[in-house]
Amino acid sequence: MDVGIRIDNLRKVFTSPPPTAALARGGPMGGQRMFKRPEKKTFEVVALDGVSLEVRPGEIFGLLGPNGAGKSTTVGILTTRVRPTSGQAWIGGHEVWHDRVAVKRLIGVVPQKPNLDFALTAREILTYHAAYFGMPGADRHARATELLDRFKLTDRADQMVHGFSGGMMQRLSIARALMHGPQILFLDEPSTGLDPQTRLLLWELIRDFNRRGHTVMLTTHNMEEADALCDRLAIVDHGRVIAVGSPDELKRSVPGGYVVRLTFDRVSEELKPLLAQIPGVTEVQAPPDGGLDLYADRGGTLIPHIVSAAGSAGATIHDIHISEPSLENLFLHHTGRSLRE
Repeated sequence: MDVGIRIDNLRKVFTSPPPTAALARGGPMGGQRMFKRPEKKTFEVVALDGVSLEVRPGEIFGLLGPNGAGKSTTVGILTTRVRPTSGQAWIGGHEVWHDRVAVKRLIGVVPQKPNLDFALTAREILTYHAAYFGMPGADRHARATELLDRFKLTDRADQMVHGFSGGMMQRLSIARALMHGPQILFLDEPSTGLDPQTRLLLWELIRDFNRRGHTVMLTTHNMEEADALCDRLAIVDHGRVIAVGSPDELKRSVPGGYVVRLTFDRVSEELKPLLAQIPGVTEVQAPPDGGLDLYADRGGTLIPHIVSAAGSAGATIHDIHISEPSLENLFLHHTGRSLRE
């Protein structure tokens, strides 16, 4: 069964009340403690602000953005853990919040941090998970043996997991998510904290699941991971979708492709138009952290022209950084700040 994902104008607002009242120690009057009642304030954090997306059946789709962009909240709603403030989301033909039981049978979820039961062995973790979904005993033991072998955990299958490395725990978490045969796999920052060798193994396991005809949605702030794994991706920031497309399409959409980031002792009014007149420069932006970003069709050969323009404007260049076409540059173009912030 081909299962995709659809999100329509999804909005989530979290209310974060202040902590409980501070405790003030009493003075010399009998050592009494005085409680100060806090002022009532309403805090609202807009995690998602009208997100609409469609994930095609059988593709690997990525949500790429910095910490706090709304990626995990989106996955939380799609996996029935977070109730949206407004909007709707569907897994296949099931509206997520109104048909949660059916949705849970279709999805496997791998959280950002492993939440394995340290009182169980790796095999027990898998078989217990399958039992929750009503899988017969013989079937779940056979399935556990198959997945332990596929995820290279057979030699540790009957050991407690508290001694497992981070990579082993992450592989076991994915194996657990696959025990009941889901159609869609959700992974929240799957390679965070993993060494390069384990990360590459993890990527291959994800590709293998996808090659079997299943859909994958993952969140990441790692451009290399998004570029290597995803058929398509959405770049998100501040709860909004900035751009959607394949990695190559998104990189080609950056004006000029190259970004030349310049830092000066000062930026005068005449400097920006002088830089914009340089042949090959398609756009000049002033990011919030100062300096100027030049979007251009080349990099190093522009430096003499940049130095000349700076001299004409009476500005001294402190630093020049050139980056080739990338997802990072796309994010810089739309937000003016680094994707890794």
